[in-house]
Amino acid sequence: MTKQDPIPARLAALKTTSTPDLKQQWRDLFDSEPPPFNRRYLESRLAYRIQELAYGGLKPETVKRLEALGEQLDGGDRKKSRIRADLTPIVGTRLIREWQGVEHLVTVTADGFEWQGRPYKSLSAIARAITGTRWNGWVFFGLKNHRRGA
Repeated sequence: MTKQDPIPARLAALKTTSTPDLKQQWRDLFDSEPPPFNRRYLESRLAYRIQELAYGGLKPETVKRLEALGEQLDGGDRKKSRIRADLTPIVGTRLIREWQGVEHLVTVTADGFEWQGRPYKSLSAIARAITGTRWNGWVFFGLKNHRRGA
């Protein structure tokens, strides 16, 4: 009789684990406080970490290759490299906002955003085009609470 690998069972159990227990697992596995992200994020990062600890992490060559690709993407621009990918909507996400009885649909693209068939670099530019006044685009589209800052 062969010993069964417990990792798949641990990964499956994440789906039914309570959020407080997921946060405790985060503390145990990462030795830090869990980030204030949604449950899906916690589950996916915990699943990765469990597998990383059991089977090993990325090979050094892979890490170097990923760093080189990242360098190509942001061109060494330190400001771009500090933008947290987990705070930006995923490409293809559709943001819907009603303004004065009109529904506006914005699609997240690889280069920014698209509204009414036109590309925009920022949500604030779209919010300004819709309202005629200056807005924080993240607040306008409900992605950020302007009082709490997140």
